[in-house]
Amino acid sequence: MKISKFVVNPIGENTYILWNDDKREAAVVDPGMMNEEERAAVDSFVAKNKLDVKLVLMTHLHFDHAASARYVADRYGAKVYAGKADEFLGKALPGQAQMFGVGVKLSPLVIDEVITGGDVLALNGEEIKVLATPGHTPGGMSFYLPQSGVVLVGDTLFSQSIGRTDLPGGDYGEIVNSIKTELFVLPGETVVLPGHGGSTTIDDEKSYNPYIR
Repeated sequence: MKISKFVVNPIGENTYILWNDDKREAAVVDPGMMNEEERAAVDSFVAKNKLDVKLVLMTHLHFDHAASARYVADRYGAKVYAGKADEFLGKALPGQAQMFGVGVKLSPLVIDEVITGGDVLALNGEEIKVLATPGHTPGGMSFYLPQSGVVLVGDTLFSQSIGRTDLPGGDYGEIVNSIKTELFVLPGETVVLPGHGGSTTIDDEKSYNPYIR
């Protein structure tokens, strides 16, 4: 699977597109675009590569990750997949932006397809395993592609850091448990693609992450 990254919005969120050259099916993970230029860049990429967007996958429903979830889903006839426990955050999307002082108008987001840990999705003949990783938010999910050796973790795990847990629904004990029981059990060479910043690996985080001991 090819994975392309777009760094968007004032908070520097990573939006990912999963795709390949053969079947041309695509998934957009955490579309956080907040202006026409950012949306146009993603649309241009989709058009240039003749992609068929099948899935909008949400690691969680904070506004910086979900600002354009409905836009992408409606434009390409796809559905928004997210954890049910984050439903309240989707409804509160407009207020989230105001709380952070970001001047963007958002509408409440309704989840189209509820996903839970253990679900397996498919794209271009490759499995996408859904891992329940609450803590940053109650309905936080990660997406593991075993054939590609990649896991997309949203704001659960960063290079030598973890997601904040002081926002509504956050829980420090839960996020540490999620990392230990769902992410650190993956093969050590698995590439970790977070919601902000650069990539890391499971082995590196086991060795050097000061928050997980």
